[in-house]
Amino acid sequence: MDMTQIPNYEDMIKSGMHFGRKKSIFHPNMKPFVFTVKEHIYILDLTKTTEAITKATEFLAKALGEGKLVLFVGITEQSADAIKETAEALNMPYVTERWLGGTLTNFKVITSRVKYLEDLEKQKASGELEKFTKKEKLLKEREIVSLQKKYNGLRKLSRVPDIIFISSLKESMLSIREAKTTGVKTVGIVNTDSDPKLLDIAIPANDNSRKSIELIMKVIRDGVAERLSHAKEISESVEQLN
Repeated sequence: MDMTQIPNYEDMIKSGMHFGRKKSIFHPNMKPFVFTVKEHIYILDLTKTTEAITKATEFLAKALGEGKLVLFVGITEQSADAIKETAEALNMPYVTERWLGGTLTNFKVITSRVKYLEDLEKQKASGELEKFTKKEKLLKEREIVSLQKKYNGLRKLSRVPDIIFISSLKESMLSIREAKTTGVKTVGIVNTDSDPKLLDIAIPANDNSRKSIELIMKVIRDGVAERLSHAKEISESVEQLN
C-alpha cells in the first residue's frame, strides 16, 4: 500500500461503513461525524472516517516503532477474525472472546493464568499428564482447551499495554473503563450510538458490519506495516552512511 493511500471510497460504501444507527439511539457527541439522515438512520461522513483511519494508522505505527505494546480487542462476532489477523500480523496481543475483568487493572492475575496455561501445556507435551488417572487427565485436557480459548491472545501481553484498539466502543465499555483507570491510550471504531470523546482517537464507522470492520483493519494493518518497514529502511540507510 502506498504511504499516502486511503481507503477506496467505493469499497467503503460497498462495505456499509457509512451506516450509523437509528435516530432514536443517537449520541450528541457524534454530530460532527454525521453527513445526513436517511430514512431515520444516520449516515456518517466518510471524509471524517478516512481522516480518522489515517490518524489512527500513523499513531499506531509511531507507537510500535517506539517499541510500545498495543492490545487489539474485538469481542464481537463480526470483528474477531479481523482483529486477530491484525494483531498477529503486527506481533501484538489480542482479545476476541469476552473481556476478562481485570485484564488491565489486575494484570498480575492475568499473567499468572497465562503462565498456568503454559505450564499445563508443557506437562501435556512432556507426557507428565500420563501419571494421572484417566479421569484426571481428561479434566486437565479440558482445562487446557478452556484456558486456551480465554488466554491464547494474551500470551504476548508481557506488561500492561500502552494502547488498546477496540473494534466497537459500544461493545467494549469494560475495557475502556479499565484503560481510563490505568492510563492506557484508546483507539477504536465508534458508531452514532456512543460517545467518541471516550476515545483518544475515534474512527466513526459502522461497527456492526463485518465488511466495514475488515476494510478498516486491512487499511490499518497494511498502513502500519508499511510505515514500520519504511522507517526501518531509513534507519538502515543512516547506519550505512555512518
